[in-house]
Amino acid sequence: MKELIEKINAEFAAFSKDAEAQLVKGNKAAGTRARKSALELSKLMKEFRKVSIEAAKN
Repeated sequence: MKELIEKINAEFAAFSKDAEAQLVKGNKAAGTRARKSALELSKLMKEFRKVSIEAAKN
């Protein structure tokens, strides 16, 4: 679970950086990267939910 949380934090940091670049500088490529990171974050959050529920059962 610790490794999963580290992946989530790293992906969110990348998302934040790219989203900020799109917002402030109008960088279209950064927007594409931010959307890709958002999809990956969604997947990671679903995985976290599964792992968290399993851990709560034990």
